[in-house]
Amino acid sequence: MKFVRIYARVLSLLGRRQGVAWMLGIANLAIAATQFAEPVLFGRVIDALTGKGDRTLAFLLGVWACFGLFNIVAGTLIALYADRLAHEQRHTVLSDYFQHVLELPTAFHSEVHSGRLMKVMLQGTDSLWGLWVGFFRDHMSGFVMFFVLLPLSMIMNWRLGLLLIGLTLVFAVLTVLVMRKTEELQGLVEEHYSELAERASDTLGNIALVHSFTRVDAEVSGLKSVIDRLLAAQIPVLSWWAVISVLTRASTTITMLLIIAVGAWLNGRGLSSVGEIVTFMGFAGLLIDKLQHTASFTNHVFTEAPRLQEFFDVLDTVPAVRDKATAVDPGRVRGQVEFRDVTFSYGGALPALSGINLAAEPGQTVALVGPTGAGKSTALALLYRSFDPQSGAILIDGTDVRDITLTALRRNIGVVFQEGLLFNRSIADNLRIGKPDATLEEMRDAARRAQALDFIEDDRHGFDARVGERGRMLSGGERQRLAIARALLKDAPILILDEATSALDARTETRLLAALDEVMKGRTTFVIAHRLATIRRADKILVFEGGRIVETGTFDELVRANGPFAGLARAQFMADDASAKG
Repeated sequence: MKFVRIYARVLSLLGRRQGVAWMLGIANLAIAATQFAEPVLFGRVIDALTGKGDRTLAFLLGVWACFGLFNIVAGTLIALYADRLAHEQRHTVLSDYFQHVLELPTAFHSEVHSGRLMKVMLQGTDSLWGLWVGFFRDHMSGFVMFFVLLPLSMIMNWRLGLLLIGLTLVFAVLTVLVMRKTEELQGLVEEHYSELAERASDTLGNIALVHSFTRVDAEVSGLKSVIDRLLAAQIPVLSWWAVISVLTRASTTITMLLIIAVGAWLNGRGLSSVGEIVTFMGFAGLLIDKLQHTASFTNHVFTEAPRLQEFFDVLDTVPAVRDKATAVDPGRVRGQVEFRDVTFSYGGALPALSGINLAAEPGQTVALVGPTGAGKSTALALLYRSFDPQSGAILIDGTDVRDITLTALRRNIGVVFQEGLLFNRSIADNLRIGKPDATLEEMRDAARRAQALDFIEDDRHGFDARVGERGRMLSGGERQRLAIARALLKDAPILILDEATSALDARTETRLLAALDEVMKGRTTFVIAHRLATIRRADKILVFEGGRIVETGTFDELVRANGPFAGLARAQFMADDASAKG
């Protein structure tokens, strides 16, 4: 039943092209009819030649020629339009899958490797394409042939018809047996393929680590180990399908011999003409061809089933974070932000945040400090809905963020992450992510304010220079300055700087902070920083510990309070002084 459900799902994805699909279906029915007619005509021709037919030879040959010509034309049209339909629909489904994956929340992407998602997308759509083409070229006419040929053969001569039905039953039993034997193994094969994609992607994405720790041989050895396990699971599957292929051929040969032997016996008793024997030999030839196609088709679908199941599993994943039916687009917000008793945990584990209450007025700068893992980044991730809290509410201008469309919410929030995230495209392309219609002058201004213009203009390609995969052709500081310039171009009323200056040297950081002072005017800014010197002028500092806010105040107020923040400040400034003296 799983096999049938998957194949039905594959065909259902053609729903958007119903017109072409129906045309191909009708053409297949017509071809099935002409294929059935040919053995009958052949038998009539034999009877005409032996003087036992009721039609003239010229008439029969004329009808046969017409059927043959129709078969050629219909087959050509099916091949042309089936390929076109399958290619167009594959690209449509691929685009839909890609969009769906991009809309899935950060929590999903944290758990599923990007290499696996890429493999599932490419292999899944390739499998769909192959099954669509196969369905319209061979499978559909084959299915019709079984349901038409077998009953009609029983009407023409039930004795010979029973032989054809026996052949079909033997094949069906063998196929079911092999599928049951190999179903679990084929699922394991696909798991090894996914592991292979993940491992290769992981290694290629960390090539600097591989080279610096001389791990080329170790990584190759690890990949070969996965391949060995894959082959160990695949060989038994191939062996079983080889067995069914041999048995199918043997049973078809036996059927042909039985038709001749039984037909000769029936002819001797006047129960069958020579033409009927020839007709049933043609039926047997057709049936053998369709059975072989069916064996190939069943093997193909069975092999592809785990890949398609993975594809459908991703496609059916419902985003935990999505728009409500009543969500609205408020336009550009003022930037008032409030957390009301917000609690959040990852996967039901210990709370990452517990009872968080904070408020930021439009234009204020709020700094979040505390040790690693205290919940700072998680709190701000909830603001732009990478996740939703288990309890409590987050409001912007008095509206719960869950009542705002995701597009509108994220359009109003600019984020600079701790890691400068860049596409393998030009500098201009990466900057225009913040503002797709940005002019060169606007990009120059944003780059200048982010202290990035100097290194951009030092490259002979300027803004057209490519940055490499994940920005590897740039230094960490250069990547981060481009990320900041991108956020400046976006010009959102709410700005989040998640350790945005951590990759910068002290001189560049000083220059950048001066520029950010001007940029942050008029917008609500949240700053996560471990270097406390960067948040001296914040309007409000929130000190996080263990997922809770334990202190709130300005820099000077918190130092005078001699609490956790004062301890952090003393430890950091003492370390900085010791470093300076050293």
